[in-house]
Amino acid sequence: MALSPRKIIVEDRIAPLDATSDQPALFDGTTRLYMSYTCPFAQRVWIIRNLKGLQEEIKLVPIDLFNRPAWYKEKVNPDNKVPALEHNGKIIGESLDLIKYVDSNFDGPSLYPEDPAKREFGEDLLKYVDATFVKTVFGSFKGDPVKETASVFDHVENTLSKYDDGPFFLGELSLVDIAYLPFIERFQVFLEEVFKYEIIIGRPNLATWIEKMNKMVAYTQTKTDSDYTVNYFKKFM
Repeated sequence: MALSPRKIIVEDRIAPLDATSDQPALFDGTTRLYMSYTCPFAQRVWIIRNLKGLQEEIKLVPIDLFNRPAWYKEKVNPDNKVPALEHNGKIIGESLDLIKYVDSNFDGPSLYPEDPAKREFGEDLLKYVDATFVKTVFGSFKGDPVKETASVFDHVENTLSKYDDGPFFLGELSLVDIAYLPFIERFQVFLEEVFKYEIIIGRPNLATWIEKMNKMVAYTQTKTDSDYTVNYFKKFM
């Protein structure tokens, strides 16, 4: 099934709220996504919002993570992390939970296939992404990423060949692709720039997947500046 968003809106980025900023009214009926333009976890939910054509239904509230407003922890999210969604009188956090929540509780095309087998496989991939994939790649920055990340990138490559009805993890574009996308975006840039490691070499399925994703306006308008990614990730070396 092809995904056809209701509307594609290219938005200007407003200035993030910082320690000097007033808090937006809480629980006034407005649905707000508290996020950061540079956070890969928040980017997951931002992309889902865009893909489902919810730019007018879910207002972005960017937060300056390096100069956070005190009210954010006190009144919005006690964990002091993004993303967080304000909806129907409650605050919901955790990006993997949020992408499912937004897909299930808002209008727009579904981003999870009905096929039970695909859903089961999708759940396995969602468990793998943060616990194994992201953790392994970040951990490799202090060692030899070419050797230490081969197994997880090969796993992604092999997984992308499971279904022949499309180039995506579940054949069709789904929540699973969006869960992996912000991190593969950053890892590709950082590993090539710092370690001269091109993750798509010998991985044609991954190369095709990245090419497809980079044609998706709902995603491209959320991308992080490459120089910022490189400089920030160097802190993990």
